[in-house]
Amino acid sequence: MITLRNICLQYGERYLFRDATATIGAKDRIGLVGANGAGKTTLLKLIAGVEAYDSGGIDKANYVSIGYLPQDGIAAHGKTLFDEVHTAFSNVIELKQKIDAANIRLNELDTASEEYAETLELLGEMELQLEDLDVARIPSRIESILLGLGFKSTDMHRMTDEFSGGWQMRIALAKLLLAQPSLLLLDEPTNHLDVESQAWLEDFLRRYHGSLLMVSHDRAFLDSLITRTFEVYQGALTVYTGNYSKYETQSVERRAQLEKAYAKQQRELAKTQQFIDRFRAKATKARQVQSRIKALEKVDRIEIEQEADQVAFSFPEPPRSGQNVIEVKNLRKCYGDLEVIHSANIRIERGDRIAVVGVNGAGKTTLAKILAGVEPFQSGERIVGGNTSISYFAQHQADELDPELDIFETIERVAEVGNNTSLRTILGSFLFQGDDVFKKVKVLSGGERNRVALAKMLVQPANFLILDEPTNHLDIRSQDVLRGALDEFPGTFLIVSHNRDFLDSIVTKVLEVRKDGLSLHPGNVSDYLTRLASRSAPSREATTRPQKPAPQTPSTNTQNPKELRRLKAQKQAQLKPLTDKLKKVEALIAELESQQSEYENLMADPDFYKDANKSQKVLTTYDSNKSKVETAYEEWSDLTDQIAAAE
Repeated sequence: MITLRNICLQYGERYLFRDATATIGAKDRIGLVGANGAGKTTLLKLIAGVEAYDSGGIDKANYVSIGYLPQDGIAAHGKTLFDEVHTAFSNVIELKQKIDAANIRLNELDTASEEYAETLELLGEMELQLEDLDVARIPSRIESILLGLGFKSTDMHRMTDEFSGGWQMRIALAKLLLAQPSLLLLDEPTNHLDVESQAWLEDFLRRYHGSLLMVSHDRAFLDSLITRTFEVYQGALTVYTGNYSKYETQSVERRAQLEKAYAKQQRELAKTQQFIDRFRAKATKARQVQSRIKALEKVDRIEIEQEADQVAFSFPEPPRSGQNVIEVKNLRKCYGDLEVIHSANIRIERGDRIAVVGVNGAGKTTLAKILAGVEPFQSGERIVGGNTSISYFAQHQADELDPELDIFETIERVAEVGNNTSLRTILGSFLFQGDDVFKKVKVLSGGERNRVALAKMLVQPANFLILDEPTNHLDIRSQDVLRGALDEFPGTFLIVSHNRDFLDSIVTKVLEVRKDGLSLHPGNVSDYLTRLASRSAPSREATTRPQKPAPQTPSTNTQNPKELRRLKAQKQAQLKPLTDKLKKVEALIAELESQQSEYENLMADPDFYKDANKSQKVLTTYDSNKSKVETAYEEWSDLTDQIAAAE
């Protein structure tokens, strides 16, 4: 469907992409992974045609349409929510305008003219096209998508100007999902979604008929959706089969194979160079020396990618708190006339590991601020337990750093203990080494600022951590390190996050924040979502309807043997064409899956991608076969249903 051919893009001396080659097939589900700054967003922009590349090419079939959702920066104005999202059906609007124009033209023409007949025929074709688009269902489809993404029915006629940045991105996402392009390019689509909306989107994308290429730092979201992985690293684009977990395993194996091949090649090169150095001055060996020099120049040298640096840290040992860490009673919080929290009650005890969930606007961040003691409230009580010390990481903590301070000054000003050496050791664990610690905050990237903000927590020992979206701007590897540190933390913590994979292995309770109060659930976020799904699903008893009695058929016991043989022969005659066709389809599936297995073994070999032409042919065939396998399985399912009905 789409082919990337030897894409090169260079910024100064740095190659963001060097000979990047890959294919995107119909119904592909691809995760785009790599460290922050590796070029993931840029690759999406190149495919979307938003940015240009230096050399190479991107081939796209004429029928292919592309929809691109950036991380941020989209805003809609001047229309109601419903009308703005309805613009996704521009083809319907255009078709209706053409039909109206054709009707007007018919009224002007002589009914006996040739143009009248042609216009009438064209009008009939357009009306059939409009019927195929199922225009009558468009309003219900719009409402279904918007409700799934967290909007309420009362929002439909609100002006889009009233919605904040996160909701603006949901509007843009809704339009893309309704437009149904051949390829969806999604850059961190879950960033602005709460847990429930994320679960809805996951289910929608699983059933999406087109292809998907997305960037996400949520491993669980990737694992549930993708079947291929594109890795961007140090200018190279490497293709893996399987989801993110399989990619992690394969990438380790691939590196081990590369290191082995690299070591072997280095030994051979060293021997060749040794021969050249030894016999360079001997006239009798001149021809052999020159031959080996030329051979050395032609060697396609294996390059070993440098290991990416990682954040590595652990929280300092905190003082032991009392059994009751913190408690709120009958808490009420308002912003003007808007009541955000109503009659909330919660008690957090020592050792609790809590994830905070709830729809956007429910008051999760507000609750975190109140618990941290940085936000006032109208009524109720906030009771801090004995010997409780709190460290708070705000959602926009990185934005609140003083831009004029350097990194070291930022840490030094809040440090309760430690000398220059210990502070620099902590900063070194966050990849700020040497003179980097004297960089001004204002020149740091988003990810670097987040690391500084996290480092501030390390120099303030606390036994109750309150973290509001701590994984923003952290890639998956850095998230793993933070998760490991929290897993080893002996105190109590409460985390506001929509990153299910990050939370699931470290939390033991889920705090649900609703407009009408709080409720605490045992287990992790996946457990909570399972209970939520079962709670919202209609009961079987309510949906079960009385069945009409099945029509009575004559008992075969009353029929004579001759009649039974005739019926059996008749049934076999009906079934034979179906069973013969089923056998052919099963043989085809077996053959195709065998080929796919061979291709996957080839693609797992690091040397596979050295021959661009050969690898491109294999990748193209692999994508084509994938579509054939899906079609064959659909045919197999239809045939088995027909056979079951006939039997």
